[in-house]
Amino acid sequence: MYASGHPGPARHGRAAPDPDRYGGGRGSRPLRLRFDGWIAGIGTSCGTRIVLGHWERSPFGAFSDVMLERADGERLLLAPTRETADFVSSAYAFEAVRLTPVDTRVERNTWAVTAGPLDLSFTTGRPGPLGLVLHAVPGAVAGRPAWATLMNPPARLLLTGVRTRGRVGAGARGRVGAGTHQGARPGGPLRRQWYGARDLRPIVSVSALFEGVDLGGVAPVAPAVRFGFGSVPRTPALARITTTMEPAPG
Repeated sequence: MYASGHPGPARHGRAAPDPDRYGGGRGSRPLRLRFDGWIAGIGTSCGTRIVLGHWERSPFGAFSDVMLERADGERLLLAPTRETADFVSSAYAFEAVRLTPVDTRVERNTWAVTAGPLDLSFTTGRPGPLGLVLHAVPGAVAGRPAWATLMNPPARLLLTGVRTRGRVGAGARGRVGAGTHQGARPGGPLRRQWYGARDLRPIVSVSALFEGVDLGGVAPVAPAVRFGFGSVPRTPALARITTTMEPAPG
């Protein structure tokens, strides 16, 4: 059962695009890759921070992925396919990448995620003033990179650690295989990225187990996560997001 305005379970199987293919010949416009879905940023009392991406529409079809940063600073990506793992790890920094089914289910305001060693559930509350303002922005506007660029200064002012535009990629990435591989770093081409938010809801309760160990209750996302150019909000929250990527000039 899926409430109106909430996503259903992710479905996989669409052929993935080549993440290094950006368009035609000389003079052609770069290929923009667009992802529509939700991002949840969660802190836990043991110090592990969790970022769930649940993408209803993407160049890879519908899928979910999970980024974790442990209290000791280790960053782990849980991704459902080699294609999504390669793409995400080409853009963001991780010490380890694990291929595992990532199942996300939503019923009303409760989310349940199973991803290999992680069992996660959380509940969202009613949107606050900022969430209501974002919800009023038409989707066609919120999804435009120009809007995300315009919103970057107020986002950085209102939400510590949050940025709505930046650059990702261009590091040295480790090989991704069927298990966990150490040393994964962003190694894809340098890309520009924009985040356009259309909703923001507080996360009011969390239950999380990692490898059978209880991660504790909901807590601020502190310190900020270090996967890319910005963090999720310090206060745990679920945001409806359109993110756009394209090759950086030069």
